Amino acid sequence: MMEFPNSGFLSKASERLRSMLAAQASELTLNRGDVLFEQGDEGDALFAILDGTLEVSFLAMSGRKLALSLMRPGEVFGEIALFDNGPRTATVTAAEKSRVLRVRQKDVMDQIRQHPDLAVDMIRLAGLRMRWMGSQLNEQVFLPMPVRLARKLLHLANLQDDPSQRITLSQSELAEFVGATREAVSKTISGWKRINVVEASRGGVQIHDIAALQQLAESDLI
Repeated sequence: MMEFPNSGFLSKASERLRSMLAAQASELTLNRGDVLFEQGDEGDALFAILDGTLEVSFLAMSGRKLALSLMRPGEVFGEIALFDNGPRTATVTAAEKSRVLRVRQKDVMDQIRQHPDLAVDMIRLAGLRMRWMGSQLNEQVFLPMPVRLARKLLHLANLQDDPSQRITLSQSELAEFVGATREAVSKTISGWKRINVVEASRGGVQIHDIAALQQLAESDLI
């Protein structure tokens, strides 16, 4: 039986539930550029990365593809599909040759029908997921835009092999990420540039002082 990662969404799962998911898992191999699923596809499975790197992206209202993050071995994603087979909210593509585990919703539901007590674990995990989504929504709604922007830049920087490398996103793209206007983002970045926290150009944004940006990301008084 394959071993399912004990991380992310499944870090709070019982050993019995994790064993059930592992027993239902099948392995997929993706070559660089292969699309695992596209934004808008019906969600029908949970995935876990064994090897390689997957890119998460979505199409903005402008029609531009925006890369949200890179996922690496041990990460679990697509878990909402275990509870609701609604449309995928992003596209996942292999950034390099990768191996993933897939657990289909119908297989999980079959197991729960046979072992109804597993539903208790699933309901608890769904509740934890809802709490996490609520915290993300609160952050988007209640945190000042500069705090959201600082946190997004730090997140994107940490996805790179070298956090000090230039983040190749335009200010318009960053604005779409943090739910703000381009003008507001440009004004904030200009202020940070004056105190040598970041450097901005048409090629993106480069962080000069990660410690200072971390302080900005933790402040709610900006």
